[in-house]
Amino acid sequence: MAKITQVGIGRKSSGTIDGITYVTRNGVTYARSAPTMPASAYNTPAAKLRQAIFKMVQMHLKLHLRTIKQTFTPKGNGTATNRYYSLNGKALTKALTALAELYVAGEDVTITDIEQAIADYAAEHPTSIKIASKSGYADVFLTGPWPERIVMNAQQGDSTIIVIVNEYGVTTTINADGTVTTGSSSGHTDSTESTDNSGSGSSHTETTDNTENSGGSGSSNPEPGTTNPEPDSGGSGSGDE
Repeated sequence: MAKITQVGIGRKSSGTIDGITYVTRNGVTYARSAPTMPASAYNTPAAKLRQAIFKMVQMHLKLHLRTIKQTFTPKGNGTATNRYYSLNGKALTKALTALAELYVAGEDVTITDIEQAIADYAAEHPTSIKIASKSGYADVFLTGPWPERIVMNAQQGDSTIIVIVNEYGVTTTINADGTVTTGSSSGHTDSTESTDNSGSGSSHTETTDNTENSGGSGSSNPEPGTTNPEPDSGGSGSGDE
């Protein structure tokens, strides 16, 4: 992938133009050749399974996007979600493989199913999925369902960051035909593609000293081998290592 340094259409655009895919991160635009895989490469059983896992990881990231942005320090020109996935991608794949097989077989999968599969895996492997990795603070691991608050303790001193998690209100389903349906608690539904990049919910951060208690609360198909399901950039680019 090449870094775009001159001012031009690449700096102002994201997407694919004349066989070149552009993605902008932190004000810097990168370009790479668009994939040229034949259509048949996307229709193998292994490819369909990867695509299903990719969609599920995107849904998981979208649900927790606002929290992840507060609990992960990006690496280089990457994003917090890139960092989350680079640290947890292998574990998420293992957690979601059985569910992805059901989806490939024709069953619908909801975000509740996805979160339950990840929670079950985390309970069995309590040091495999990090939900906080912020510079200067001790890592926090998922040990079951996503918690209502995430407490990050400084590696030096008594400073503590408490993130009150409040991410809810939108139901999401991957339908057997490959589309993604979202709906609010009022019953209204919208059918979208799996690359829909809208976020949901909110989270609240409080910084304290020498305390661990806080009151209140804040209000597609990928190419084979894709390793960066970035929900707020259309899934393009490369993940952090």
